[in-house]
Amino acid sequence: MLLQDVYKAAKVVKSGNHFTTVNEFTDQLPALRPKVLWEASLEVVKIGSFNVDKIVTEEDKGAPLATLVSVMTNTPLAIARWYPYSLGTHNEVRVKIDSEYFRGDLYLNGVLPGDKVAIIDDTISTGGALIALIKAIRDAGGNVSEVICVVEKVGNHGVERVLKETGVLV
Repeated sequence: MLLQDVYKAAKVVKSGNHFTTVNEFTDQLPALRPKVLWEASLEVVKIGSFNVDKIVTEEDKGAPLATLVSVMTNTPLAIARWYPYSLGTHNEVRVKIDSEYFRGDLYLNGVLPGDKVAIIDDTISTGGALIALIKAIRDAGGNVSEVICVVEKVGNHGVERVLKETGVLV
């Protein structure tokens, strides 16, 4: 499996209080090969049911993966951003985010009341990004049907934290 090779070749660096890898899949360093993205996306599509109205991710590391999964499942994609659009015509939701990499505000557009949503992300670490995404979807009136991440940083306990704080299993 290519993804295993990507992580074996990854560099490990300190990021705040945590260690992280810098690698082709999550950081596009070196540039992300299409066959690596394709392999990861196929695994996500195999795991998920995708009986949803929308796929949601955050604009940083999960975007390439969620975009391809959106195309493969023919499901509309909404991307949470680190900045507002403030157009006044969309259902923009702002929530606080406290993750391994970022602390501040996260803005979600494109999720409507009653939407069933799948969250797709590359990695779960401390769970902070997923908790913020789940809150934003719920604040918009949507329902989180499933959350799928390709990689878990096991020592950071993100899966347990997300379940404890939101009731959602990753």
